[in-house]
Amino acid sequence: MDKIPVGILGATGMVGQTLVQMLDRHPWFEVTELAASERSAGKTYEEALDGRWNVSSEIPAYAKDLKVRECTPKLDCKFVFSALDSSVAHEIEESFARNGYGVSSNAKNHRMDRDVPLLIPEINAEHLDLIRVQQKLRKWKGFIVTDPNCSTIGMCVVLKPLFDKFGIEKVIATTMQALSGAGYPGVASMDIVDNVLPYIRDEEEKMESEPLKILGTMKNGKIQDAAFRISAQCNRVAVRHGHTEAISVQLSKHADENEILAAWKGFNPLKSLGLPTAPEHPIAYHREPNRPQPKLDANLGSGMTVSIGKLRKCSVLDYKFTILSHNLVRGAAGAALLNAELLKSKGYFEG
Repeated sequence: MDKIPVGILGATGMVGQTLVQMLDRHPWFEVTELAASERSAGKTYEEALDGRWNVSSEIPAYAKDLKVRECTPKLDCKFVFSALDSSVAHEIEESFARNGYGVSSNAKNHRMDRDVPLLIPEINAEHLDLIRVQQKLRKWKGFIVTDPNCSTIGMCVVLKPLFDKFGIEKVIATTMQALSGAGYPGVASMDIVDNVLPYIRDEEEKMESEPLKILGTMKNGKIQDAAFRISAQCNRVAVRHGHTEAISVQLSKHADENEILAAWKGFNPLKSLGLPTAPEHPIAYHREPNRPQPKLDANLGSGMTVSIGKLRKCSVLDYKFTILSHNLVRGAAGAALLNAELLKSKGYFEG
């Protein structure tokens, strides 16, 4: 199969670097364009990084000597991954969509637009129908698809089987979020060493609103949001990769622990599609009382599996449990890549 040429916007940041790594030898896509800020444009990718490669031991060979270009819709490809900072993403992503590019975005700017899919392929693939609505309303030749906030993704993957089988009334979530979620150089060491930061800008608002769109239903070209309530508290902790979340949930109808475990175990809606980045098991339950842990479990399923542990009765709601997801992979770069693979499998790269 001829590989599809793709570009990466914001290629020098943490999420951009992770995309560069994950797209190395990808069976469907070939990175032909790397784009970043004006100060990086014209340099090779290695020169533009200036020693700030933070993903693995080596920059992939294919990327080292690629010339970095500006983030303008003049790239030699028709699909781009956007790892741009939200301060610049809005207009740049729209300019690409207007000019016929497909955009798989990790930025927050368009997530809650009513005509933009906020996509987790295992959960709401049918929301891709919004692309046609988006193109008609905005008169775009291309389109924008977004992935959710990194903490939202892990939570939603775990809630989806419960939502479908038992219904959900309330969710309380407390996060312990990794440093890499703040980008590079991230949080100053004097702020985080021997400390916990109980505030991450806009994070709680995202966790309380995004799942309702993601778990909503498509009707007449619109999404009807799910109706349950979420309360989130978000904290930054001194962990490199992996967001941990303590979750309590109230279900709409009774379920025992075995039924909940069975719902999680049986959840694998992408299995038949053969998407390269989809993990063999999107959810893994750990029976050990001290799991999941970022050090042990963040890279499960090449970073795409969401881990769960400590399912037990909750004295306030119905059940509580702990989840863990890799924030740069499942929660960002891998999410955008899996979205692109779903788009290809559904024919959005044709024509």
